[in-house]
Amino acid sequence: MTQPPYGPPPGAFGPPPPQYAPQPVPPAPTGPEFLAVDRHNSVVIDMSGVAFEIRGAEAEFSWPEIHTVHYKATPNGKALVVAVVLHSGQFYECAVEAKPKDRLREWFAGLQAILGYYKPMR
Repeated sequence: MTQPPYGPPPGAFGPPPPQYAPQPVPPAPTGPEFLAVDRHNSVVIDMSGVAFEIRGAEAEFSWPEIHTVHYKATPNGKALVVAVVLHSGQFYECAVEAKPKDRLREWFAGLQAILGYYKPMR
């Protein structure tokens, strides 16, 4: 058998050049978060916007599309209602039951702080 016209096979591969070496991934920017959950519904407010889940159906709204966010207690004081009004005029709301009732006060304080952070009054 004769040798092929090209040289011997290369040895083991060395480390990749520095420009191709894996770079550490910077941590994702974070901000305050708000979460209100009951057994059927939830409201999440974070740096990406507002998300509702109502009996398995989900709706997400980003901060650029949100005009205002409102919140109140239901007339019987047993649930939190969060409403999102979009720049288009569309209106969405989600009610989350507060058990125990004292949780409603905690949610109100949290909502005031987080909405002041993400959507300050104009």
